[in-house]
Order: sequence, then C-alpha cells, then structure tokens
Amino acid sequence: MHAFRSAVESNKVDDIASLLDEKVTFNSPVAFKSFEGRETVAFVLQTAFETFEDFEYVRELDSPLDGYTGLVFRAKVDGLDIEGCDFIHETPDRLIDEFTVMLRPMKATQAFAEKMGAKLPKK
Repeated sequence: MHAFRSAVESNKVDDIASLLDEKVTFNSPVAFKSFEGRETVAFVLQTAFETFEDFEYVRELDSPLDGYTGLVFRAKVDGLDIEGCDFIHETPDRLIDEFTVMLRPMKATQAFAEKMGAKLPKK
C-alpha cells in the first residue's frame, strides 16, 4: 500500500507533510494555478480531507517503472456522491513531488470547489 494512502486511511493526515518533497506541485481539480511547496500542499490536502465526507480509497493503480501511483477514491460532499483519482509521482527518495487530482461528477465537484474556496486563502 502506498504510504500516502496508509496515512489517510489511518487518519494520520498530519503526517502528510513528511511524505512531500520540498518543491512538491499540487494540481487541483478546482483551481487554475498549481499549489507549490511542502507547507502549502500539506495544508491544501488536509483541508480537502476535512471537506470530504465518508472518504475511502477503493483502488490503487501502481506504475513502478515511472514512479506514478493512482489512488481511486469515493466520498461525499454535501451529501452528493463524488469520485476521483489522486495521481501521485514520487522522487527516487520516495517523496511526493507531483500530485494531481481529478474529480467527477460536475455537480459534486462544484460543491467541493465552493467549500474549499471558503476555506483556502485567496491567491
């Protein structure tokens, strides 16, 4: 099991920062600009996990040849079902240097965007 998934599933989201490279880039499904840096990305991820309800990973897709892992998840936002995938790339030192999230369907994604927008500082 991927270390990030393990941290999330054991409810140790405070440990996420230790899994991130200093120069990590986070590509959000609801923001035009990427978030950069360990502290910023850890905050965004922790906020996202506080925003989702009934979050669970349902599948792990591993590509050891190029350092990518896909973590498929299901959750709820304001009672709406949402599905997504976390695409994670790791450095040779096993630190996450790129994190991209995809979400569906649109209605739940919009609800998620509104909730996250209220919690994150404006860029």
